[in-house]
Amino acid sequence: MPDVLATARWREPLPLPEPALGELPRRAAALWPDRTALRHGERTLTFGELERATARCAAAVRQAVGTGAVVGAATVLAPVFASLYYGVARSGNTVVTLNPLVRGEALRHVLAASGTRLALLTREMWEKLAPFRDGLPDLATVVVLDCGTQGPPAGTVALEELLAAAPADDGRAERTDPDAVACVHFTSGTTGAPKAVPLTHRNLTVNAAQTAQAQGLDATSVTLNQLPLYHLMHLNSALWAGAAQVLCPDDDAAAAVAAADAYGATHWFSIPVRLARLAADPRLPDLRPRTVRGIFCGGSALPAGPARILSERFGIPVVQGYGLAEASPTVALDLPGRPRPGSCGPVVAGTECRVVGLGTRRVLAPGERGEIQIRGPQLMRGYLGPDGRRDFDEEGWFSTGDVGHLDEDGYLFVADRLGDVFKCDNEIVAPTEVEAVLARHPAVADCVVFGHPDEFSGSVAHALVVLREQGPDGPGSTPERVAEEVNADLAPFQRIQYIDAVPGLPRGPGGKVQRRVLRATALGA
Repeated sequence: MPDVLATARWREPLPLPEPALGELPRRAAALWPDRTALRHGERTLTFGELERATARCAAAVRQAVGTGAVVGAATVLAPVFASLYYGVARSGNTVVTLNPLVRGEALRHVLAASGTRLALLTREMWEKLAPFRDGLPDLATVVVLDCGTQGPPAGTVALEELLAAAPADDGRAERTDPDAVACVHFTSGTTGAPKAVPLTHRNLTVNAAQTAQAQGLDATSVTLNQLPLYHLMHLNSALWAGAAQVLCPDDDAAAAVAAADAYGATHWFSIPVRLARLAADPRLPDLRPRTVRGIFCGGSALPAGPARILSERFGIPVVQGYGLAEASPTVALDLPGRPRPGSCGPVVAGTECRVVGLGTRRVLAPGERGEIQIRGPQLMRGYLGPDGRRDFDEEGWFSTGDVGHLDEDGYLFVADRLGDVFKCDNEIVAPTEVEAVLARHPAVADCVVFGHPDEFSGSVAHALVVLREQGPDGPGSTPERVAEEVNADLAPFQRIQYIDAVPGLPRGPGGKVQRRVLRATALGA
């Protein structure tokens, strides 16, 4: 079998972009100074205005901490994050992205592990962090982004005060090493302790160009970012392409469609949990975005059912991508012009992908399932701290920890996390595939599946389900009946052997289910 079939490398080569992350706003302002860059509610910023805000932020940060420091910034879905993110990068410092949904002890861990000296937080984040303040000796200053008329809480500084104390632009232009670390991102920790991912200027700007090409973004595009927080891929790729961004944190489907129509959105970005809810929304027959050419999602798998419903209803493709923090993050994206159901599409330009056996580590042929490995210019050089390069081999291939396969055309299909799949009767079972069938049952509102140790089979499927208040057969619907009906559509090794009804399923930031935690609780591990 020729190796070309086992290793995917697609899309046309790209010219290398300007390697300094903080220069993306300056480049956009030079090319499209008066075009809209960001819309958020009633506020609009042109690319020229974003560049001036970035310059002021760079001067303010440099005045506060000098250069060579670590600055944490809350990834709020608002224009302020864009100017802070690029401003920190331009100031000669490293930005650590802080998820505003992560608070308290978890936030303290990120700040302590990264050695953050200046933290740019929301008021709510600070209120949850304050009890841990004494345990952060490296943290010199906390800036609150949303003080409003209340003023800054004790021990903090208002963002307006930080900016007012600095010149609009101190005129300094830091020479930027393209291979210097620009940003540190902490993984979600859904399969273990969060790891610190350092991304260079080159990683991020190259991935901006890769993502823009894969999504078909250009200076005529308008993106609707219906997300709970700012994702770097959307921000960087839009700046690279000159696309306008409409920021829509509202998870209401009708509000998203109204925003898309009001501003002529061409690309709709969302997360699977929101799209799944939209597909089940009773208002769906009355909703239809007029200008959107495609709906894009990632972060976790979107079941085929909701994707098909939305695509048929709206008459546009619903495509999924595959990425990870270690790859800045985009690795693959389905082709809107010819999507392949269940696929994450081919890899982005300049990227290689292969699948290796879970035990043998040999490169597998198309259709064979194993661990996904990647290699490309957007890939980090190694984790910070003791983890280092443990997931790289001697040829630079990075083991993602995800299980999937490539088809003969190079389309990538992702099944599950390596730590989540299990073997039943020597067959690999991907919980997300069982969940996709389970979620189609009309009595099931939400679900999760994991492996339950079994003396004879190794492991068998164990499901937790949130049942709707009234199933298709009335209040008599039971978990056992659901399992019996769903098992008829599953392979023998996938069939659910244990099932429990639960009132709800906790999900982490971005809507990911906490499978590892739920499994440990259910099994008493």
